[in-house]
Formats: sequence, structure tokens, C-alpha cells
Amino acid sequence: MSDESHHERELGGQLLASVSRSFYLTLKALPRELREPISLAYLLARTADTIADTADVPAELRLECLQEYEALVQGQPEVHARLAETVRTRFVSLQQDEAERRLMERFADGLAWLGTMQGAGLRAIREVLHHIIRGQILDIQRFPGDGQVRALNSAAELDEYTWLVAGCVGEFWTEMCAVEKPASLDPAVSVDQMKAWGASFGKGLQLINILRDVGEDMRDGRCYLPGGLAGEAELEAEWSQWMQVCRDHLGSGLLYVQHVADGKLRYATSLPLFIGIKTLSRMKSAPWKQVKEGIKVSRLDMAMILAEATIACRNAQAMEKLCRRLEK
Repeated sequence: MSDESHHERELGGQLLASVSRSFYLTLKALPRELREPISLAYLLARTADTIADTADVPAELRLECLQEYEALVQGQPEVHARLAETVRTRFVSLQQDEAERRLMERFADGLAWLGTMQGAGLRAIREVLHHIIRGQILDIQRFPGDGQVRALNSAAELDEYTWLVAGCVGEFWTEMCAVEKPASLDPAVSVDQMKAWGASFGKGLQLINILRDVGEDMRDGRCYLPGGLAGEAELEAEWSQWMQVCRDHLGSGLLYVQHVADGKLRYATSLPLFIGIKTLSRMKSAPWKQVKEGIKVSRLDMAMILAEATIACRNAQAMEKLCRRLEK
């Protein structure tokens, strides 16, 4: 049995499922050629995300750890022992979520899995992790957690952030499809066009998280919506404007999945789109007070989406019809 299959079996099953939650449905549905590199990239990104989000660790140390983690991902092993010890002594015990604690405990294993990759897959994983970690570093620098509520300064900053932590993932996803399973993409559309749609799709999915968590983020001292600190009415107005931006990005997501030629990959790629559209619909119909308390898609909704997606993914028209129905 190869090292790759060993690592995928050890880390790509229960651990990945516990930290990826609903996205695991997508990872599990991927064609075999794509499952390992995309699952590995997701696991490494979640590790970096947990380092960035452990608020009980001082911001300066989290920034240092992310920089060292970036060095390790890029193939610079000299910081491995120091960072592994820091993760073990400063991060593991602080994880209130059991899945994230296990993720921190398996810190070195994720990097060992990366060490089995090579060629275009390795280059693509390193590139996407570079962007994601850059976004996480900016997040800590902009929101240091010192008790003061801060907001992003401009729409450009928010657009940059959503690309760094999610839009680049759409480009990475497309690159992996083009390399590992080139027949999976519609030959009538260029890879560059698919990357552009994929980047927009990713930014839309990240905006959903921002819009859904607006109340929780404000309580934690973070406001990703520019101008959102001017007052409650201004925050709600900003939220409504970015809801429309999010819908436009998900429109790119629909174009993306409609031009995925492989049926299994189309189904896997469509699930975040359908779940995202349903989440937007829930938020749009909820009163503002409820939005600030948090909106989630129910398990029943999830089950229905999974069932309907199986049928809708058979052709482009059916996918568009399901999107319209979910919006209502």
C-alpha cells in the first residue's frame, strides 16, 4: 500500500469529516483522482485556520506560528521541531472543539501527507495554502482581539480577503481538475474562464459565512462589512448590499457547475452552491434580530438538497431550476 493511500486512510476519513462538517459531503463525492489532493489541501488549511483562531494564544505568537507553518508548507523543514512543540504545548489543550483538538494533535501527520505529494499537485497545494495563510495573517493583524471592535476599511479589502481565503480555492480546484482529470471540464469553455467563475464562486461562499456570522463576529470585535460600525441601520444596510454581491458570486457558481462535464464531479461541486443558496434564502427571509443571532440550514434542508441535487445535476437546465426553487 502506498504512502499516499496510507495517509489518506488515516487522515482523510473520520478526522477530515469531523473538521469539514457539511463540506465533507463534497469531498466524499469527489472522483478518486481529485479526492486526495483536495482533501489534503483542505486539512492543511483547517490546521492553519485553527492556529489563527485560537484566541487565547497571543496574536503575536499566532502570527509567528502561521509564518512558520507557511515555511513548512513551502518545503522549509528547519522550523518543524519548534513549531510542532509550540502547537503541542500552546494550542492543543486550548481547543474546546474535540475535532480541532485532534487536528492539532495530528499536526505533523498532515505535513507528512504533504511530503508524499509531487509535481503539479504539490505546486498547486503550496500556492493555494500561501494565499489562504496570507488571508489569515491579515485577519489577525486587522482584528487583534484587544477588546476594540474594528471594521474593514473598504470594499476592496473585503474583496481581497474573500479571494485570499476562498476565491483562490476555486482557482485551485479548477487547476486540479485540469491536471488530474482534464476531461471533467467542458472543452467549450477555457480553463481561465472556469478559474474566473471558480474564484467568484469561492468568494460567494466566504461571503455567506461573513453575512451569516455578522452578529457573532461583532461580539468578537470583528466587522468585515465596511462602514458597519457607523450604527445599527448602517450595518444592516451594508449587510443587504453584500447580500446582493453574494448572490452575484453564486451566479458565477451556477455557471461553473453547469460547465463541469464529469457527472460525479458536477454533483460534488454543486453541493456547496445549493447549500449556499438555501442559506441566503433563510437569511433573506429572517428578521434582522434573528440574522444577528445566527442562521443555519437545517438537517432536513440538507437531506432534501442532497436528494434533489442527485437529479438536478443531470443537466444544466435542471440545476438552474433547482437554484431558483431554493432561492424561494
